[in-house]
Amino acid sequence: MSKITKCLNDWNATVEALGQGMQSILIRKTGTTLKEFLLYPTVSYANKDDYLDSFKPSMQDFVKENTLPKADGKAYGVKYYATVEEVFETPVSRIGKFNDYHIWTKKHVSGYFDTRNANVWLLRVYELDEPVYCTRSRGMVFANVDKEIELDYKDPIINDKDFKKLKEEILSK
Repeated sequence: MSKITKCLNDWNATVEALGQGMQSILIRKTGTTLKEFLLYPTVSYANKDDYLDSFKPSMQDFVKENTLPKADGKAYGVKYYATVEEVFETPVSRIGKFNDYHIWTKKHVSGYFDTRNANVWLLRVYELDEPVYCTRSRGMVFANVDKEIELDYKDPIINDKDFKKLKEEILSK
């Protein structure tokens, strides 16, 4: 059984959207060479008064329910593990074609970019058998959790047949 400490920091609502199959991609300024990581929930957006404006209206109730991760003191519950299935570049002007695959508004996503191109990360997400409460090192995108986590996980969130179809849809955009 393999163990892992590397984690991707992302807001808890995004982590939960990935973990519940509501979101399949991340749109970033850069690509990644990492092939796998834990999804570490953060709370950065929860401090903004207008944070719900960053999310599609249809997702706002979900976001409210998932604003904050479960915590034990300063340790947050890590529930999901992801593998990177594809990373590809697309012009920022064309990221709207991926709106069905994430919970953010187009305006919010395009507001991240001061470059001509964006990188789309297609993730395959798995739920850990049990949440693990841990802290993380500093890091803007990636960090390390404070202990090795065994990768005991259930089946992927999206089954093989549906993920294959989803991957084909995304890559044909």
